Amino acid sequence: MPAWPAEQLAALGEAALIDAARARVEQAWQRCREVYPALVQPKVWFDLKGASAGQAHLGRGGLRFNPVLLSENRSAFFDQVIPHEMAHWMVFHLQNGPRLKPHGREWQAVMRDLFGLPPDVTHRFDIKRAQRAPYRYACACRQHAFTTQRHARAQGGQRYRCRHCAQTLVYCGREAP
Repeated sequence: MPAWPAEQLAALGEAALIDAARARVEQAWQRCREVYPALVQPKVWFDLKGASAGQAHLGRGGLRFNPVLLSENRSAFFDQVIPHEMAHWMVFHLQNGPRLKPHGREWQAVMRDLFGLPPDVTHRFDIKRAQRAPYRYACACRQHAFTTQRHARAQGGQRYRCRHCAQTLVYCGREAP
């Protein structure tokens, strides 16, 4: 797939960026259909939160993307994340697809041979704005930031220890918004 011009991406507002991402998903889907014409077109949502950039949500029948990480990492999203998730979508729809490993041989082959990309499993985006962690915990050596989900687990009885000093983390309060 041809690279999307970085200058063009940088100039897009949020709504136009979402539209462009949908167009990129369409391009990736058309590329997959060159080798697998029966591939069903995925629905697309921009409702993913947290540290994940994208997700092939097979139960919902489509692809989910993180709008915060999309906005902050436009070129990488168009060049890597969208093809990555489309590769998952395609592999899942192959015969025995549900039984295949998510980042196994077949997925790697789609990334390399179809999209011409290295089969990287994770991104290296700064996730501070995408994954808010407003709950503060402490040990003897430092402060720790917990997400809402992790805080709920801690309040429900789950114990967390510091990886450095091995002390149990203690709740200190919530970060000011």
